Amino acid sequence: MFSRSGVGLGRGTGSNTGSSIGGSIGGSTLGSTIGGSGMGDPNVTLMPTMPPPGSLSPLQQQQQQQQQQQLPVPRVAGRRAFVTVADRDSETHTYRQPPVKRITDEASLRAWAGTEAYLRILDFVQSLNEAVTNKKVSDPCPVSENIAKAIAVLDVLDSWIDDIPPEDTPQRFGNMAFRKWAQRLAGEAQQLSALMLPDTVPSAKIELAVYLAGGFGDGTRIDYGSGHELAFCAWLCCLDLLGVFGPADHQALVTRVFVRYLALVRRLQRVYMLEPAGSHGVWGLDDHQFLPYLWGSAQLLNHPRIKPKSIMQRDIVAHFHNEYLYLACIQYIHDVKRGPFHEHSPMLYDISGVAAWAKVNSGMLKMYAAEVLHKLPVIQHFYFGELLPFEPAHDISPPAAPPAGQ
Repeated sequence: MFSRSGVGLGRGTGSNTGSSIGGSIGGSTLGSTIGGSGMGDPNVTLMPTMPPPGSLSPLQQQQQQQQQQQLPVPRVAGRRAFVTVADRDSETHTYRQPPVKRITDEASLRAWAGTEAYLRILDFVQSLNEAVTNKKVSDPCPVSENIAKAIAVLDVLDSWIDDIPPEDTPQRFGNMAFRKWAQRLAGEAQQLSALMLPDTVPSAKIELAVYLAGGFGDGTRIDYGSGHELAFCAWLCCLDLLGVFGPADHQALVTRVFVRYLALVRRLQRVYMLEPAGSHGVWGLDDHQFLPYLWGSAQLLNHPRIKPKSIMQRDIVAHFHNEYLYLACIQYIHDVKRGPFHEHSPMLYDISGVAAWAKVNSGMLKMYAAEVLHKLPVIQHFYFGELLPFEPAHDISPPAAPPAGQ
């Protein structure tokens, strides 16, 4: 999904084995330096060497090209302006039913790509991507009352971590105290969502609460992953559809709200030792997140100094990680993982070989569609309601221009 001189750098098939990532990271390299007769040769090093980034086999390139042909990602940013939410301005509409799961098998997964919900989510993700292009986190932007409310909701959730400390008893997978935190969120999600809503649609809290409650991890499995991140994105998307947020808020939704969200979920991961949900291990982009790589690469699109290869320079990452989401993710990886970067994060290392952020950004969008929106183990947990309906996409197009002379 990423290309550098015609050579793909991203996963093609999404296989757990990582066969489509490319490059024998630590395989043939280590084998050639450690193997057999070289053991006694003083000119042969026994230290592992860093392989060049971005090397896919011809078969892997073919698999990647096939997937890109099968999985087009339409550019729908701006479609929102022509989408009508019938009850958005109605004082009489009532949201009576909570959202439900609709994706259960490969057939419903294929149908999902043609639904109105799919295009609304994709439009929102792309619109935020464009809103933060070449923008630092600290760059000034409008912070509306509703942006401040969303941050306040996240502050409340953060305070609950202090109220519910981790249990001291030894636990192998995650800390059981997270279940209490998640149960509290499930019980108060409607009330918290109601704080965001105008008086005209108070009943939308029923639908919003499901996305908010699902946006921070699973209390049963005590894990967190890109599917939970998608649920929080859906919460913001629904608020946008209801008019709580508008285009003027989109930059702040990333550089203020989502930055605060990342700080919260990373604290949850550390305090309660949340397991990665559905992780591909080293063959995944990240154990927990995805969207900050997409939006973070947009922030760096035309940066004069920081290039994709700059993520391998720890001083640059340390200096700029508070300004750019992509670098903040790399810094977090340095904080929680040990060992050579190309061994514990081979995909990110491969992507560092891409020449320009524009290619990284477009590749990240395709990968997000393939690895999150079109991955059954992830998207089968997504909920659909009136704001994100599982129904055929509406035929939306801009109004026709009047004939010349009128």
